[in-house]
Amino acid sequence: MSLEGRIAVVTGASHPRGMGAAVAAKLASAGAAVGLVDLESTAGALAERTAGIVASGGRALAVHADATDPDSVQSCVAAVVEGLGAPDILVNNAGVGIGSHQLLANSEEIWSQTLAVNLMGVNRFSCAVIPHMQSAGGGVIVNNASVAGLGGMLGIPAPYTASKHAVIGLTKAIAVEFGPDNIRCVAVCPGSVKTQMHARVLDLHMTTYGLTYDEAEAFEVDAIPLGYSCEPEEVAGVVAFLVGPEGRYLTGVSIPVAGGMAPGL
Repeated sequence: MSLEGRIAVVTGASHPRGMGAAVAAKLASAGAAVGLVDLESTAGALAERTAGIVASGGRALAVHADATDPDSVQSCVAAVVEGLGAPDILVNNAGVGIGSHQLLANSEEIWSQTLAVNLMGVNRFSCAVIPHMQSAGGGVIVNNASVAGLGGMLGIPAPYTASKHAVIGLTKAIAVEFGPDNIRCVAVCPGSVKTQMHARVLDLHMTTYGLTYDEAEAFEVDAIPLGYSCEPEEVAGVVAFLVGPEGRYLTGVSIPVAGGMAPGL
């Protein structure tokens, strides 16, 4: 599969074990030029991820942006256009998983922060990139919606679950409106992935069920028919398929990348 000539924006791309970094590396290895995006506070880590792609022969650009700030998002996309060209791939990966598994313990601030990043951040980046895709004759947006976007699961904070359900709704709305412009929009719904957020999920299991760390790991794996938590690179492979030519007839869908894990209620 070749992505030669394609230009991608990947948000939340700084952490070495994050899905964003894995997606950026995968797309670059297939030939795409990639703008890696994250907060300015992650400058060192983001520079490392970008340098790694360049060292492997890829084209990459590190750009700082705050997904909660519309001006920051617009400036970020403008920097990618100037440095690499107009993007025809957007991977909305940036997200936060904060709050309590107990609904009544979540403050207005937690709700606001969660929705500002997980939902409105996806909307802001999509709105900033879509005009460039329209001018180019098409493009693909991939939103990271998590299995929490497909169902409610005990132990997962309600603000996170609600925000990811909303991302799936936004995915469908974009797919319907911009399909005539040859712009596809799909969601990936990862389950148990060994990222920096994986430890937080295990902490939630420990708190919710009174488990030790080892018991929490076993509890999570027991819920996965394939019997293991996947690596970020496995999610990246699915994203690469979706944005490539073989995924060209998929839009408006939400694809679980979860080893058969049930999404809950």
